[in-house]
Amino acid sequence: MLQFNMRRQFPFLKHKGREREVSSVLTQPNMGKDNDGVFFNKQSGFSGTAPLSSQPLLLLGPEGNYNYYVDDEDEEEEEKDQGKWPIGDPSERENKLSSSIPFSPAFSSGGLARPSTSSVLNINVGGQSYRLTYQAVAIYPKTRLGRLATSTDRRCQLGLCDDYAAQVDEYFFDRDPAVFQLVYNFYASGVLRVRDELCPRSFLEELSYWGVRLKYTPRCCRICFEERRDELSEQLKVQRELRSQAEAQENEQLFHHMRYYGPQRWRLWNLMEKPFSSVTAKVMAVASSFFVLISVVALALNTVEEMQQVDKKSGESRPVLEHIETLCIVFFTLEYLLRLVSTPDLRRFASSALNAVDLIAILPLYLQLLLECFTDDDQPRGRGSQHEYDIEKVGRVGKVGQVLRIMRLMRIFRILKLARHSTGLRAFGFTLRQCYQQVGCLLLFIAMGIFAFSAMVYTVEHDVSSTNFTSIPHAWWWAAVSISTVGYGDMCPETHLGRLFAFLCIAFGIILNGMPISILYNKFSDYYSKLKAYEYTALKKERGKVDFTRRAMKKISECCGEGGARSLPQHG
Repeated sequence: MLQFNMRRQFPFLKHKGREREVSSVLTQPNMGKDNDGVFFNKQSGFSGTAPLSSQPLLLLGPEGNYNYYVDDEDEEEEEKDQGKWPIGDPSERENKLSSSIPFSPAFSSGGLARPSTSSVLNINVGGQSYRLTYQAVAIYPKTRLGRLATSTDRRCQLGLCDDYAAQVDEYFFDRDPAVFQLVYNFYASGVLRVRDELCPRSFLEELSYWGVRLKYTPRCCRICFEERRDELSEQLKVQRELRSQAEAQENEQLFHHMRYYGPQRWRLWNLMEKPFSSVTAKVMAVASSFFVLISVVALALNTVEEMQQVDKKSGESRPVLEHIETLCIVFFTLEYLLRLVSTPDLRRFASSALNAVDLIAILPLYLQLLLECFTDDDQPRGRGSQHEYDIEKVGRVGKVGQVLRIMRLMRIFRILKLARHSTGLRAFGFTLRQCYQQVGCLLLFIAMGIFAFSAMVYTVEHDVSSTNFTSIPHAWWWAAVSISTVGYGDMCPETHLGRLFAFLCIAFGIILNGMPISILYNKFSDYYSKLKAYEYTALKKERGKVDFTRRAMKKISECCGEGGARSLPQHG
């Protein structure tokens, strides 16, 4: 049983002599007493028990229940939902309360326990007892305790609580007593306080159970609570997304219910997506990373002039490592097709960023071969001279050559295939996705600065002879280089006012680049550490199924056992 004394329940009793004042208030002539030892104030309509040191008691007046923290737009709604105390003579208010709100719950004649005549509502929350007057609770009839106090149906009352003890007339609730202490204080003061140590989600669930609205909290507490709630929701969302990246979400049951080759596709999926599920899967992951590195190196060396060889038939220069690059593309194609065949969800497979990178890495070669098939050296047929055909062919080849250059440029995206096996690259991509608003604002401010400072410098520099600032678009390059604090020096203002604008542009770039970099770095470090932890957990989970060290020791012992068995007959 929770014990409350007068000084703890009423802070103004800390001064000497105030206990006597309260005792005299409780024993005034206008205080009546019922059979259960409950004093009832005939003027205010609120009650209290004699043993104040035993249990918490609610002593309120109607003027002390106004909520000064509710927003202006919520006042009308509060008046409709919960009502206000009537204004008039105290005796009239007491008569209205007596006629509208019962002092004790009404009971139906359905064979239930005999009702109590007490005007105090006894409740037990999580093993701690509290006492509230029916009139104080009924001020908020939309709450759970308000419905319990104002209901005239006994079965409805019992449905609002978890248990009821008829001997002591006490209602039991299996809820968190720490949160209910705040609810109890809300009935006492009309203000709902929030503690920082409480979980926001658990606190909202408890408030929803008790039917108390968050609008009764002070504005300062509400702002802090909403910030913690939004921060918690964002962290939970980030954790779910990071965990989904670190672990394969496909369940084995999805493959077993497939129509065609479900178990085989499940094993193939583990081979391609779970490197630590088996030794073969680990070898496959290492081979994929090896071919990515080989293809990138071959792509770079093919641009070196010494690595070119001239074709004797056509006279065109061909890269020496072209066949190695083609072999890597064939491996990437096989890998992509195996992933496509084994996936249980084609829609999710198509929307994956890593799978899109794999497709972009292999498309340029096949598009190049397709375009070369349409531009073969065919002889002219029908009418038209050879000269006209050559002119037409040159124009057609020129357009195709531009397309081929773009296709070759797309080959650089092969390096992004390493993101499948690199935690840092995936954490960096995840950071950009989560901070797209900050990155977008940074790019917007950079664009505004480039346009503004280029226009300023052009205005003061375009009349100077031999100037490079011939137009605002020509000045964009100078502004971009200055804002990024690179400063190539190929373009620089010559007038004093132009140099002043250049100094302001550089200072603007320093301030602008310094603000979001720290935010991005902190989030990247946080996401990287969390993703690394989730991957380590998933890795330990997969390695629990396949113990590579134990398997290697077993293979070595088997080999040694076979060698010893073969050597025994020779010694015999």
